[in-house]
Amino acid sequence: MKALLAFAHAIDWIADRFAALAKWGVMLSCLISCLNAVVRYAFNLSSNGWLEIQWYLFAACVMLGAAQVLRLNEHVRVDVVYGQLSSRQKVWVDLLGLLFFLLPAMGTLLYFSAPLFWKMWLSGEMSPNAGGLIRWPAMLMLPLGFALVLLQGLAEIIKRWGWLQHVYEMDIHYERPLQ
Repeated sequence: MKALLAFAHAIDWIADRFAALAKWGVMLSCLISCLNAVVRYAFNLSSNGWLEIQWYLFAACVMLGAAQVLRLNEHVRVDVVYGQLSSRQKVWVDLLGLLFFLLPAMGTLLYFSAPLFWKMWLSGEMSPNAGGLIRWPAMLMLPLGFALVLLQGLAEIIKRWGWLQHVYEMDIHYERPLQ
């Protein structure tokens, strides 16, 4: 179990690094958006490439940050029944959800998105817009993001199993304090 927990913590470290990239992507996207607006309204100039890079950066923010959201347990959940469960029951619900829903979904999405990326990579497909960008960097975000969430799902399974076996202490902070 010790080796599995080390593996889970390595995945957490990877999620942290990609989340940092996503954070910088947000900043860069906001800066580009602001500059696009200033250039468009002050100088009556526009560029499809600069608009598309904003979309690419937004895709990077979402897909590269998703694993971190799962790691920090900040994802959206319906708490009608879940909120009434004990910590042990919540961990079991999480474990079963990760095993039977998250992993199969991410595996399927990875399976279907990777060939699309590969096709765009090989063909060098370009945006049909004037001044548009190559498309493979945006398409890369799909299989990369799905793979990161799949890995983080494995890490969460390991950590929850360790918690159930009393070999790993996990802060079960599913209820947020009122502010």
